[in-house]
Amino acid sequence: MSNNIEITANNELPFEAGNLFKRISVLSYGLLAYTLGCAGLFWLILGFAGIAPIGLSEFKAESISTAILLNIGLIVLFAVQHTVMARPAFKKQLTRFIPQAAERSTYMMMSGVVSIIAAYYWQVLPGTVWTVENTTAQIVLWAIHGAAWTYLLLATFVTNHFELMGLRQVYLYFKNRPYTALPFTRKYMYRYSRHPMMLGFLVGMWSVPMMSVTHLVMAVLFTAYIFIGIAFEEHDLKKVFGNTYRRYKKDIAAFIPGIY
Repeated sequence: MSNNIEITANNELPFEAGNLFKRISVLSYGLLAYTLGCAGLFWLILGFAGIAPIGLSEFKAESISTAILLNIGLIVLFAVQHTVMARPAFKKQLTRFIPQAAERSTYMMMSGVVSIIAAYYWQVLPGTVWTVENTTAQIVLWAIHGAAWTYLLLATFVTNHFELMGLRQVYLYFKNRPYTALPFTRKYMYRYSRHPMMLGFLVGMWSVPMMSVTHLVMAVLFTAYIFIGIAFEEHDLKKVFGNTYRRYKKDIAAFIPGIY
């Protein structure tokens, strides 16, 4: 769930001719990674909406405190993967073993894997925090919920969805073309919010007419991860873009102008 396209955009991939089989393999790997990454993300999104089941594993904690600790562990796993694999030092080491064109796809694949693990092993907790009975209020909340996830999706296309998901990199590699860096993005929603994807995720998690205890714990833990992850991301962005990003951070709110 981290917006690292700006970082990857300036890490130009070296031109590698390779053979046809290798290029087809890298492209296939990228498509598989994209599928897994999207599957994990969609499971979480549908889980927050109450459409897809969460916690399908037969393993159940013996107590509520143990269940909460296990859920925290799953979020830590999610956070470590998303944060560590997005760091330039890790990318440098990873590309010693895989083609540089497949680096972002590897991130996407592992993101999908840990998302699926989190959704599958999440420990269900008893109880309901709130239930909105008013029909009009339910419609409003569902409208906000849907708009939030749509906003997140649109934000990925503003920054270049295919670059963010690793597809552009493997496609250029397949076509035997050198990688060209994308410019820093500061248009549409990025003129008002530095992290519109994270804003969409936050609003989508919390704008539901029925909040179970299971959902609440998941929302709280993912919210904590988002704020911690943003701190790491912006630290790297300052290194990559220097004063350009410092000015951007000074001018543009993290989520909503005038609030945060």
